[in-house]
Amino acid sequence: MKVELQRVAPAEIEARSMEIIQSELGDRTFPAEVLPVVKRVIHTTADFDYADNLIFSPGAVEQGIAAIKGGCTIVTDTQMARSGINKRVLEKFGGEAVCFMSDPDVAAEAKERGVTRAAVSMERAAKLDRTLILALGNAPTALVRACELLEEGAMKPALIIGAPVGFVNVVESKELLLTEDVPYIVARGRKGGSNVAAAICNAMLYLASGNARE
Repeated sequence: MKVELQRVAPAEIEARSMEIIQSELGDRTFPAEVLPVVKRVIHTTADFDYADNLIFSPGAVEQGIAAIKGGCTIVTDTQMARSGINKRVLEKFGGEAVCFMSDPDVAAEAKERGVTRAAVSMERAAKLDRTLILALGNAPTALVRACELLEEGAMKPALIIGAPVGFVNVVESKELLLTEDVPYIVARGRKGGSNVAAAICNAMLYLASGNARE
């Protein structure tokens, strides 16, 4: 079987991908600041459901960009999400990406209390004296605990990215976030993942640096 491949220079692959995504979105329209985020997530997942599933609170992207430009800390709930974030761009603004999930003391405390490491990680994040973006793509318990900390007045992130993936308490945790008084970007439904959380962060990083990478 002979397969004919498109001849595309390595440097042009991403741009060509974005052109295909834009074409397949057809007549769909999005606010100017939202479109690069939607396209970045579709580029990462090859899943056009995100054109409908991504929910943005008013001004969420702009507030995320402002936090990045101010040198925020992005807290993830997996090392995979942290690894996927473009830290070179983030560090140009004086920011950093952190994940507490692998910290031995977090694991020990979670075991002692009978809670998840993700929940304890959010408590650690609440103690950081910096502007925060929470990029949560795996653990619904992280998202639920973040919402609880919001309600307790113990945490006020600049933005919460709610994109846990799976079946148990995933939908419910996202619906909870949609009721909170905080800027959010939510991958509604069961879909999501660390790659989605990282892609949303990267879209805002590229926008902050004046390069939407489209």
